[in-house]
Amino acid sequence: MFNPLLQGTSHQRDDQDWNLPDATTRNPTVLRWVADMIRLCRPAHVHWCDGSDSERLKLTEQAVAAGVLTKLDQQRLPGCHYHRSRIDDVARVEQCTFICAPTKDEVGPTNNWMEPAAMYAKLHALCAGDRGAGDKGAGDKGAGDKGAGDKGADGKPAGGMAGRTMYVVPYLMGPPGSPLAKVGVELTDSVYVALSMGVMTRMGLVAWRELGDRDAFSKGLHCTLALDPTQRFIAHFPHDNAVISTNSNYGGNVLLGKKCLALRLGSWLGNREGWLAEHMLIMGVESPTGEKTFVAAAFPSACGKTNFAMLIPPQRFHGWKIWTVGDDIAWMQPGADGRLYAINPENGYFGVAPGTNGITNPTAMATIARNTIYTNVALTDDGDVWWEGKDGTAPLECTDWRGQRWTPRSETKAAHPNSRFCAPMAGNPELAAEVNDPQGVPISAIIFGGRRATTFPLVMQAFNWAHGTYLGAMMGSEMTAAAAGTVGQVRRDPMAMLPFCGYHMGDYFGHWLDVGRKLAHPPRIFHVNWFRKDADGRFLWPGFGENMRVLKWVVDRCHGRAVGEETPMGWMPGPDEIDLVAMPDGYSREKLARAQRIDHDEWRQELALQQELFDKLGARMPKELIYERELLKSRLGLG
Repeated sequence: MFNPLLQGTSHQRDDQDWNLPDATTRNPTVLRWVADMIRLCRPAHVHWCDGSDSERLKLTEQAVAAGVLTKLDQQRLPGCHYHRSRIDDVARVEQCTFICAPTKDEVGPTNNWMEPAAMYAKLHALCAGDRGAGDKGAGDKGAGDKGAGDKGADGKPAGGMAGRTMYVVPYLMGPPGSPLAKVGVELTDSVYVALSMGVMTRMGLVAWRELGDRDAFSKGLHCTLALDPTQRFIAHFPHDNAVISTNSNYGGNVLLGKKCLALRLGSWLGNREGWLAEHMLIMGVESPTGEKTFVAAAFPSACGKTNFAMLIPPQRFHGWKIWTVGDDIAWMQPGADGRLYAINPENGYFGVAPGTNGITNPTAMATIARNTIYTNVALTDDGDVWWEGKDGTAPLECTDWRGQRWTPRSETKAAHPNSRFCAPMAGNPELAAEVNDPQGVPISAIIFGGRRATTFPLVMQAFNWAHGTYLGAMMGSEMTAAAAGTVGQVRRDPMAMLPFCGYHMGDYFGHWLDVGRKLAHPPRIFHVNWFRKDADGRFLWPGFGENMRVLKWVVDRCHGRAVGEETPMGWMPGPDEIDLVAMPDGYSREKLARAQRIDHDEWRQELALQQELFDKLGARMPKELIYERELLKSRLGLG
């Protein structure tokens, strides 16, 4: 229900006892914290989200009326809406993301750090409205709303949420009843965020039921403010299980259950509680006989992670099925039987739209056809959406992501390269039946992969857990012309977690090794590279659905059906172990051999480049990984 909680003048609100409305929770820690944040931010209204369908419809109507969302053609895209963000607020901002632990040493050299008390003081001042005098709000803010810097009747700052509604968003990460499930409460003044959290998490009463009277919940505060990029912060306080986000309305910065709790705080909690929070998809591979094998995989951005999670096997593999458990995040812990079990803590998909189509990812296209929020794609005049790489021809004219008229002759792109869809996982026609299993699914294989034009073969298997941890730690992708830096330069992204690990990366590697020691039956670890090229710059592997051929070898190795060949790099497929029948364009064994080739000169350079990460982490780099690197050098004859 919509509650006009705050009445009277500012000083009356500030001094009174906070008789909060029936908030569907009586948890004293929650109520005290919410009351404190209301005093700080001083919103005009407070809405306690219950997660119901009727609430979603009502909030959506309000967002459409306020111009925050645009209703799309409901015949073509039922339940779908469009959102356009500020042009300087369209992506995660690593330079504005901080881990605020007591010491810089705890967060390590790969994270930005600020002392917690100093960051709290800075952000509480922003959220109180002490900065930005005279600014007009942005984002969801109405024309008559006050901006930060205005004063209340008591002479104090009016509050960072002055004139706005604070949405109290209780949410659950993970299936109800799961030993890994975590409760969070996000306070936000953005109806776009509230609605998106309703898609991405199990939001509402289910979270209050899971929490009960415990005080173990993640505290998240998001203040849109004036969207000033110079005052944009995404600050994590792991010792307090808290996040504060200011001056952004982009999903990756403000959907605080996603990267913030699920990975940055989650990795810190997992290190202390004995589990892993990973930037990984989870998929189920079902054979024609009904055998199911669950696989987790980590890929850096632009490496086809969502496409792999929703892979459609080629016709050659008739009877095989891929079931999606999750496309982005996996929480994994050792089970009583000595295996590693994983849950997907999310409830939806926050995917990149450009390049998604009926060929690259037909499952995603079916999933986002209803009840989806599209952000920063192009908007057609007949109420449809479009982006570069979508099926069909480009519209003759449309409105681009900046709100300007666009035609195929325009020099700019119609959709932002990081434009997104936010869709509930319930719409996925290939959703795994086990997705809500509180115990999770047993992981038989972990796959690491990066975008490398040279050096790394198409597929190889690590000899053991420590060797696999080393392969994951050395993951990286080559930069393209679209990224800052030198084209072809390798950007290390260990386990695809470099922007998301909430503590020292060396300790993170050590935690991986510790978890492995607790597993009597650890998953087998593999490394893949779909992006190797020949001397003319052409890909040596077709990718997309054909990746099923590599995946089948992975599954067969897990079940002892593929012999493989021992090489200096690890176990690799034998000459006939990758099925090439009915491959497109007459793909040959000779081409596969080139995709699998080990070039010693390339590996001499690769091992030298790896030294930079070893030096950066210094004494915190586990000795086991140093040993694995020396073993590889010896096996390659490069020692």
